[in-house]
Amino acid sequence: MVIGSGFGGLTATRAMDHDGVSVTLIDRTPHHLFQPLLYQVATGILSEGEITPPTREVLRRQQNARVILGEVTDVDLDARLVTSRSGEQTTVTPWDSLVMAAGSTHSYFGSPQFAEYAPGMKSIDDALAIRGAIYGAFETAELLEDPAERMPWLTFVVVGAGPTGVEMAGQLIELSRRSLHLNFRSFDPASARVVLIEAGPKVLSTFGPTLSRRTLGDLERLGVEVRLNTPVVDVDELGVTVRSATGTERIEARTKVWAAGVRASPLGGLLAEATGTPRNRAGQLDVLADCTLRGHPEVFVIGDMMHLPVPAVAQVAIQSGRFAARQIIAKVEGRPTEPAFRYRDKGNLATISRFRAVASIGPLRLSGTLAWLLWLSVHLLYLVCFKNRLLVLFHWGISFLGRGRQERTAPAATRATTPAQPALLRKAAS
Repeated sequence: MVIGSGFGGLTATRAMDHDGVSVTLIDRTPHHLFQPLLYQVATGILSEGEITPPTREVLRRQQNARVILGEVTDVDLDARLVTSRSGEQTTVTPWDSLVMAAGSTHSYFGSPQFAEYAPGMKSIDDALAIRGAIYGAFETAELLEDPAERMPWLTFVVVGAGPTGVEMAGQLIELSRRSLHLNFRSFDPASARVVLIEAGPKVLSTFGPTLSRRTLGDLERLGVEVRLNTPVVDVDELGVTVRSATGTERIEARTKVWAAGVRASPLGGLLAEATGTPRNRAGQLDVLADCTLRGHPEVFVIGDMMHLPVPAVAQVAIQSGRFAARQIIAKVEGRPTEPAFRYRDKGNLATISRFRAVASIGPLRLSGTLAWLLWLSVHLLYLVCFKNRLLVLFHWGISFLGRGRQERTAPAATRATTPAQPALLRKAAS
C-alpha cells in the first residue's frame, strides 16, 4: 500500500508494476500535483489542470494498481490496516507492506495564526486562492482614487527566500512590469511593490555563495525589495511586522504569500504515536538507513516525511520512492534487499524571471539564459504526462515570449474587489 500520490508515492506505485505485487494507492485528492510549478498557477501562467494529471489516468495501464480516494484517518500497524474516509464513506484496506509518502505542509514556526493572512502554496486550492488575491488586489486598486489608500493593495510581500519565494517574487515583478502593461486606467501596474523577506542572511542559501549573490543582484535589478536578516514577527489582514537591526518595521500589504518553511504531514504523528518513533522539529520521522521504521521492516517512510541526512527536495522523494519499490519487489522475489538508501544529488535549479535562472549541479554553477533553458527542460521532463508537457510548453511560449497571462480566472470567493471584502479572501486562503 502507498499513502500519497506526490512525487514519492506515485513513483513508488509505478515502480511496483510487477506480476507478484498488488498496489493500492490512497490519497485525499484525485490527482498528482507537480508542486514546483504551483507558483505559475498562482501568477496566471498555467492552468491548474496542466500540473495536476488525474492519478487514475496516469495509472490506467498499470493493471496491478488500484486508486482509492480518501483522507487517511488511522494506520493500524499490528493488524496492518489503513482506514480512510471520503465524504460519508469509510474504507478499511489491508496491506502487507506500507509506503508512507504523504509529503509535507506549511510551517509557520510556531505561529499558525499567520496562515489566515499569509497562505502558503502546497495545493491547487492554495494556488488558486493566491491567484484570486493577486489579481483581486489589482482590481481593487483600479477602484481607489487615493494613492495612499491604493498602495497597500499594490504591495505584495513574499516571506522566505528559498526557491519558491524567489520564483514567486520574480513572477510578481514580471506580472506587474510586463504582463499587465496597459491593462488598467487609474494607475500604472508597474508601480506595484514586491517585497521578499528572509530571516537568514542569504537568498537561495543552499545554492552556495556565488549563485546566492547573483540571485540577489538579479532580484534587485528587476525591482524586488529584498530584506535579509529580517524575521517576520506578526502578520495581520493589513500587513506584516518585521524585526531588523534598527528595530521593528511595519509593511502595509494586503497580499502576503508564505514560502518560509515546511513541516512533514500530520500523518507522521500517527506512526510516531503507534511506534514511539522520534520526530524532528519539522515533524519528520527518524528512520533506519533503509527508510523503514525501527522494529517495522514492512513500513517505509519516504520523501519529506523521513529524517535522513538528505535535502527536502522532489528528487529525494522520487529516488526514495524507487528505492522502497525495489525493496518490496526484492522481498516478494526472495532476493536480498539493499542495506541503505543512497541519494544521488542531481543539483538544484531555480528560476528568477524570464531568461534568468540559477543552476547548481555538482561543481558546475550556471546563471542567466543557459540556466533558464536548463530549468525549462528539466521541469518539462519531470511532468508526468506528454499532453501536459505540450500544454505547459505552449503557455510558456505565450507568457515568456509574449506578454500574455491567460489563466487569470479565480474562484469568486478569493477575489477581493473592494476594500470591504477581505473576509472572503481570508476564508478562501485559510
